[in-house]
Amino acid sequence: MQKMRKSLLVVAPMVILLIAAILLPLANSANNLVLANKKAVNRTRKTVRMLDDIYKTAVVLITTHYVKDKDSLPAGSAAKALFAAVKKKGWHEVKILDVSGEPYNDDNVAKDAFDKAAAKLIKSGKPYVDEVIKKDGKSYLRAATIIPVVMEKCIMCHANYKKAKKGEAIGMLSYTIPVE
Repeated sequence: MQKMRKSLLVVAPMVILLIAAILLPLANSANNLVLANKKAVNRTRKTVRMLDDIYKTAVVLITTHYVKDKDSLPAGSAAKALFAAVKKKGWHEVKILDVSGEPYNDDNVAKDAFDKAAAKLIKSGKPYVDEVIKKDGKSYLRAATIIPVVMEKCIMCHANYKKAKKGEAIGMLSYTIPVE
């Protein structure tokens, strides 16, 4: 019996070391995967900020230089055409959505759970909202950014914005971008 106890005292630490040798690399691998995923999500957030800046700058420039009257192509319509082309090429999806409660048309209404929740948060003053989702086994960053009133010309096509103050949220851009 004592011989068996001595054997267990020798074998037990070796078994524990063996288990640790097997599990530790797996745990490190899982931690590295989590860190890699966090880095990938952060890169995707940076991409959203860049795209958001480009898209909003383009809309303001189009409105400033090309929207002259009600017969002009609205900058929002030009943006929607651009967003459709970007999606068709497989890059990402971005939509213009209303947060004012008085959408320009029914296409601009939040339809899924993320967009509905983000619209409420954007309207309440939060300029940016995001969440990572899984779809068909792939990770995507869903993000929403504020579209504020920035110029008087906005009212030309959107009479309901007359009540809005400069800087107030009237809409949002909703992004779905692959996390890579």
